[in-house]
Amino acid sequence: MVFLAPLALLRHPTAYINLFLDFCLWAPPSGPTTIGETEHEEVAWCTKPGHGSRLIPAGALKGVQFMKTADYVQVVGFIDQRFINLKPDDYGGELDPHGADFRGNPLGGLFYSTAWSSDKNTYQQVIEWNNFMGGNAFCLKACDPAGPNAARFCEHIYDRIGCAFNSPNNAQNGTFESCSGDNQDYPGIYTDASGKVQTYTQPAESLGVISSMPYTPKVPASSNCVTYTSSAIYAALPTVTGIVPTPSSSGISTRTTGTKTSGGSGPSNTAGGSSSSGSAGLKVGSAILSFGVGAVGVVFAVVALA
Repeated sequence: MVFLAPLALLRHPTAYINLFLDFCLWAPPSGPTTIGETEHEEVAWCTKPGHGSRLIPAGALKGVQFMKTADYVQVVGFIDQRFINLKPDDYGGELDPHGADFRGNPLGGLFYSTAWSSDKNTYQQVIEWNNFMGGNAFCLKACDPAGPNAARFCEHIYDRIGCAFNSPNNAQNGTFESCSGDNQDYPGIYTDASGKVQTYTQPAESLGVISSMPYTPKVPASSNCVTYTSSAIYAALPTVTGIVPTPSSSGISTRTTGTKTSGGSGPSNTAGGSSSSGSAGLKVGSAILSFGVGAVGVVFAVVALA
């Protein structure tokens, strides 16, 4: 008798986000391909063994900022996406537990975290999360399952405007750090020039290019940042042949703690956003977000809308 394992067991649709050195991203099980072609079948790629997942190879991650706030944990960074079965020119898409058919992207994808357990060792299922992948960058946010506003902080309806608006951040290419942070504004909620609180409505894909935005996202303040070298995150990862990684030297250094970085626009290489649909282009600062099925943008500058 031949036993056929369920699809879920074959592709391991379970991911984790715990600490700076222990998180997973969603990406294709084989490739090279695009997020748009595989969003239902993505698998977990993790920074540490022990989760039964694929492992992100050493050298793939080029910069990472891990942030813990009162209501969510977030990791944003830069990645050579060839290492995780994505085509180098794929601008990606958005993964979340809902999806257009309410079965999730990826199908049946689950997230767990120890971030809110008192012993930092007990896993809880994360009900609300989102993960933007593509353009050699990513952002992943997981919201406290006991938080009253988990669905609002981990909103999933703004898939065309990406990380810069869904997970405003100060992630730096080449920097690896773990920080405490203030909560962001709810995605899509902003205060206009007159002081009135507004809700942004994402236009339908059929309307074409998102050529401008009515607001610039505010980057939350961060503090208590500890800086690492890339080898700290690569310590338990495999290496691959055919792609030459360029990790930095080993060791851990500590940045001044207790000093807050003011919110605002962010530096010129801040990790930005990706999307899942349309063929739009959105210019934020000096960078372009190019959106499309299999062509979704990630911005690396958040300065001012042009």
